[in-house]
Amino acid sequence: QVQLAESGGGLVQPGGSLRLSCARSGSIFSIDYMAWYRQAPGKERELVAGITSDGSPIYADPVKGRFTISRDNAKNMVYLQMNSPKPEDTAVYYCNVRARLRFGGQQIAYWGPGIQVTVSS
Repeated sequence: QVQLAESGGGLVQPGGSLRLSCARSGSIFSIDYMAWYRQAPGKERELVAGITSDGSPIYADPVKGRFTISRDNAKNMVYLQMNSPKPEDTAVYYCNVRARLRFGGQQIAYWGPGIQVTVSS
């Protein structure tokens, strides 16, 4: 059974830095895509950053130049480095992995339980 677990969240001051980590457990055949999403109170869940199987990153416009997504395939980890966070980055952050359990199998989306990030002085 594939499970994701986020860590590294908490309170950070505006202009500071924070690194979120997502650990994956369970057997898979391949990963197509890994991403971080966030959901602020009263808002819909939105993409923050994603990284493809070949390592190509994509970023939502509000975080470009401030956040960096990376992955460590050997450790089954994906990270989100948050630099110069702003109060509007406050949200619950979710790890998302789209993977296949066998060759030719359908793509399945997995989600972590989420972790709170609060940007405040």
